[in-house]
Amino acid sequence: MDKVFHSVTLDSNKCVGCTNCIKRCPTEAIRVRDGKAQIISGRCIDCGQCIRICPHYAKRPVYDPLSVIDSYKYKIALPAPALYGQFNDLDDIDIILTGLLGLGFDHVAEVSAAAELISEATRIYMSKKGIKRPVISSACPAVLRLIAVRFPDLCEHVLPFVSPMEAAAMIAREKARQETGLSDDDIGIFFISPCPAKVTDVKSPIGKAKSSVTGVLAISEVFPKLASLMNKVGETEPLSQSGVIGVSWAGIGGESAALLNEQHLAADGIENVIQVLEGLEDEKFRGLDFIELSACSGGCVGGVLTVENPYVARARVQRLRKYLPFSCSHLPTHAIPEYMNWEHSLEFSPVMELSSDITKAMKMMSEIDRISGLLPGLDCGSCGAPSCRCLAEDIVKGGAQITDCVFILRERIHNISTTLASMGSNPLASVQEKMMRMPSPMQKSDRDE
Repeated sequence: MDKVFHSVTLDSNKCVGCTNCIKRCPTEAIRVRDGKAQIISGRCIDCGQCIRICPHYAKRPVYDPLSVIDSYKYKIALPAPALYGQFNDLDDIDIILTGLLGLGFDHVAEVSAAAELISEATRIYMSKKGIKRPVISSACPAVLRLIAVRFPDLCEHVLPFVSPMEAAAMIAREKARQETGLSDDDIGIFFISPCPAKVTDVKSPIGKAKSSVTGVLAISEVFPKLASLMNKVGETEPLSQSGVIGVSWAGIGGESAALLNEQHLAADGIENVIQVLEGLEDEKFRGLDFIELSACSGGCVGGVLTVENPYVARARVQRLRKYLPFSCSHLPTHAIPEYMNWEHSLEFSPVMELSSDITKAMKMMSEIDRISGLLPGLDCGSCGAPSCRCLAEDIVKGGAQITDCVFILRERIHNISTTLASMGSNPLASVQEKMMRMPSPMQKSDRDE
């Protein structure tokens, strides 16, 4: 995962080094150096949190333009159920699906329909004995990467199923092959996404060697074009194949409610997700069977590629549910289809390790502890690191200096001014020479040894 594709990028021309992003990154993947933010690639999980809070729009999502569909002979749209919550007074999903055909797609395959299949397969999986409980949902790719980076002991708790997006793509691709006779190269399958993490999941999939999805479009780009077409839709085509269970996946709690089991927990927002994972790691939760986690507030409706307030969108989805049957899509047999299973399990990504050499890592840890003791412990972020301990780690790794801390720098400047005053003159050269001779924390440590 250290070479993973990233769907969150930085426009350094717009960055003013304000440090807003460094405090909110869940994996401490951002630093501000030389007045500009820098993203540590290996630590970034593409959750989009920095995009959400950057006041200068310096963080940008990567996704495919709508025009990319023109490169394929047969084009399939995979609308996320979060798309339905973007429209006011919607009472018929077929209006949206028919509108997508008007955008140039040849077929529409609902991700919410595949979600109903995943829900049924999960109920079968949960009935098995010997599985690690509680089981953690595998639907949110940002959460999966967070677990791989920060919570390695929880990897074996993750549900080993592909996401509804991936399941929908595999089913749609197989159907298109049979009905059109076209090759995979001629079939384009495009997920209409609420978040950039899904872009990463397509380019660098978890659990599979290669995704069945061709590209990812942003809801924010598709919405205005689709809204215009929907106003012109006359007779709709009966395309919808999902009910309450599938559509409810748009908001937090929808997946866990579909298990028809009260022993579950659902949490949204990356900070709340981290708290739950920390509690789970510390074995604070008892009697839970399933945990649903979404990096975005409100669930998928809260993704940074949506256009509507997440809580308004979620309320719209709740209203839409009253027009729907309970469930429309079912597994043909009471068994988990092979295509739903991961090809390989979630693995720990040691991007936060100090060193692969345990002896060296312990020595570095000791030095980090020592330098942390010299710092004020305010975690103000003025140094460009999210916390004093992160600055200490950066110093030990050679990426920062202790004088990056404004309080340490102020103290040294004060000492210099006191020295100048006591000398009764301004021997600047002597003071500069004295500063050059002052040992850094690492030099002092080496000398002490």
